[in-house]
Amino acid sequence: MEDNKIKKEPKFKRIVLKLSGEALRNTVDGDPIDASILETVCKEVKEVSEAGVEIGLVIGGGNIFRGLNGSEMRGIDRTTGDYMGMLSTVINGLAIMDCLEKMGVTVRLQSAIPMDKLAEPFILRRATRHLERGRVVIFAGGTGNPYFSTDTTAALRASEIGADILFKATKVDGIYDKDPVKEPDAIKYDHIPYMSALKQGLKIMDSTAFSLCMENKMPILVFSMQESGSILKAVMGESIGTLVNDE
Repeated sequence: MEDNKIKKEPKFKRIVLKLSGEALRNTVDGDPIDASILETVCKEVKEVSEAGVEIGLVIGGGNIFRGLNGSEMRGIDRTTGDYMGMLSTVINGLAIMDCLEKMGVTVRLQSAIPMDKLAEPFILRRATRHLERGRVVIFAGGTGNPYFSTDTTAALRASEIGADILFKATKVDGIYDKDPVKEPDAIKYDHIPYMSALKQGLKIMDSTAFSLCMENKMPILVFSMQESGSILKAVMGESIGTLVNDE
């Protein structure tokens, strides 16, 4: 019998997915990159790529080293610590690239810090070309400058490549009016405008990253990676997480 079902098209053609480095950590034994977690994340990325969505991926490095914590707790100079954090994102990027390639996904790792033995340099036109050809592009090395977070990197790359939306995957299922872990009566937003989020002091991203998104009218979708298939649901336009935009 002929299948007459209409295949649903993704709502977004090109996205930037921001993942925390901590998402790869095994919280039980402390392993910075857990193989099973890495595989789960990569399977979801593959699923989205196969749906025809162009993916730029930004991964943090907090599972290995976080620059700000290093300067505050370990006495490391802030600039040095930030560069150490940027190198951590390259390590995570290599792990994701290797895992995706073993799944048959074509990947390119681009670094804002030149290291031609490991990654391509970040060149906007080259990155865009890769995306147009269906390759997943991992943006590592932060912005290449200290004092900027990987949230800012994600906001910057999303704006540069003309992404439809910036996905921020977190441990919570969206944005709340207060900390849902500490406050059981916290209310979750399905949608919130940029200005309302600013007025309420909601810490969605750091101020530089959030300002970049607001100025460039880059929508942000905050959702949880804990739920299986969440990235695909998001790109298909299903109701998930909290959408932040100028409406």
